[in-house]
Amino acid sequence: MKFTKMQGLGNDYIYVDGSKEHIEDPSKLAVRLSDRHFGVGADGLILINPSRKADFEMEMYNADGSRGEMCGNGIRCVGKYVYDNGLTDKKSLSIETLAGIKYLELTAEDGSVTQVRVDMGKPVTEADLIPVTGDAVRDNKAIDSKLRVLDTDFRVTCISMGNPHAVVPLDDVEHFDIEKYGPVFENHPSFPRRINTEFIRVIDRKNIEMRVWERGSGETLACGTGACATLVACVILGLTEREADVKLLGGRLHILWDEKDDHVYMTGPAETVFKGEI
Repeated sequence: MKFTKMQGLGNDYIYVDGSKEHIEDPSKLAVRLSDRHFGVGADGLILINPSRKADFEMEMYNADGSRGEMCGNGIRCVGKYVYDNGLTDKKSLSIETLAGIKYLELTAEDGSVTQVRVDMGKPVTEADLIPVTGDAVRDNKAIDSKLRVLDTDFRVTCISMGNPHAVVPLDDVEHFDIEKYGPVFENHPSFPRRINTEFIRVIDRKNIEMRVWERGSGETLACGTGACATLVACVILGLTEREADVKLLGGRLHILWDEKDDHVYMTGPAETVFKGEI
């Protein structure tokens, strides 16, 4: 099987052309290949398939084999893959995902994509659609709600960007014990489909620092949907403007929550690491 290793701000996936490779059990393959000691090493596996609804389909699996609805960093790399490999010559693309069709605008230099802007669609704040249950929910929202995790009460704001997120403001993100709290957030009974958790610090009204514990992958260097959810939460809480940079471990993403159409737009890099055969 031929594959391409790609990354967006260090959020790395193994990409396979689904039109050329037949994979019987992609969930099992994702677990095997994502292993950083015995496999290729990645945050998951992404198959790029033909689509009847859009230009291409992104079929995404996390490192634990679970199916993911959407990945912001991953979809930017999908755009780069199909353009750089000659599967399309279009710089405006539609990509089918489990979270709906997403629209990409590619920036290319010398025939290679360097940056991608993604229309991530409208954020969802209704608790039953995220989903969130329990004491954190008030009037079908989980905005600035108290959530007990282990020995600490946190304030959480829950947003869906096609996949579920809990945004948690902190005074100190750098020294936060994410390995202790991240798994407990992910599997908290308030989140029936588990949750991606963003631990954030607002630097100023245009800049946010963020670390993320991703559902099925653990801490990763970046999360595009998480950065989008973070900005939406910060705007709702009155902490930032509607346009800001989110500083992740792997680099920066520029996020805009457009007041005109209520859509969130994410702009960031996409890079090919290497190609191989396994």
